[in-house]
Amino acid sequence: MNLEDHFGDIIRKARSMSGVSPEKAAQAAGLTTEQLEALEASGSPINATNYRALATAIGLDGAKLEAIAKGWTPAPKDLGTWRELRCITTDEGMAVNSYLIWDEVSREAALFDTGWHAEPVQGLIAENQLQLRHVFITHTHEDHVAALADIRQAFPKARLHFGSKTAPVDQRNRANDFIHLGSLRLTNRDTPGHAEDGVTYIIGNWPDDAPNVVVVGDAIFAGSMGGARDQAELAKRKIREQIFSLPAATLICPGHGPVTTVEVEKANNPFF
Repeated sequence: MNLEDHFGDIIRKARSMSGVSPEKAAQAAGLTTEQLEALEASGSPINATNYRALATAIGLDGAKLEAIAKGWTPAPKDLGTWRELRCITTDEGMAVNSYLIWDEVSREAALFDTGWHAEPVQGLIAENQLQLRHVFITHTHEDHVAALADIRQAFPKARLHFGSKTAPVDQRNRANDFIHLGSLRLTNRDTPGHAEDGVTYIIGNWPDDAPNVVVVGDAIFAGSMGGARDQAELAKRKIREQIFSLPAATLICPGHGPVTTVEVEKANNPFF
């Protein structure tokens, strides 16, 4: 799976989040403004660009940005380590990931975000003879909740969980929530920035001592992060405090793009 943000997307996003004009960024990079705009649009590196100076100007790590320019992507992860975890990708002009987990003994399941279409989720639940007990929403942007009405109609007994303070009281996440799904244990951490109601869900106690899994929505992607023009520092701080504080082997399941790990993102994400 390709990175959610290509090289130019990362530059454009970082420049916007840091409030740097195209003219100033282009000057730092040794490019014309037109060349910088072409770079941001296409993602194709331009020879002789001073990426280190550009990175400094827009708040990125220069060495990590150069690595992405040279084609860095995270090594593919075998989700078979987590036998009861599935990534479901749906596309309506924008591909979005949802995640289904379940307990192998009780067959109790939880869905994280709905994506655009309910049918793939329904198919997996039927195929594996599961009982959907919970639906956890990382944030309420349309691509992440488009199929929520259909999921609720198909599984009316499933409990909903939101980070939004405007959600019904019985559907709001609480800081001390500790939910059991068979032997699995689920907790949550607020990760606003990209979205005011952004939340990360942590799933632990997997069979065979598999590492924890975190479903992060659009807080962070492999090699990038969700756009947060007016809340950039808040978004970065929450990622450092709530996601990067987890064990290195923790599997990061983002709303877009490939899965990654805490260790990989600390070492390679140019926003940090």
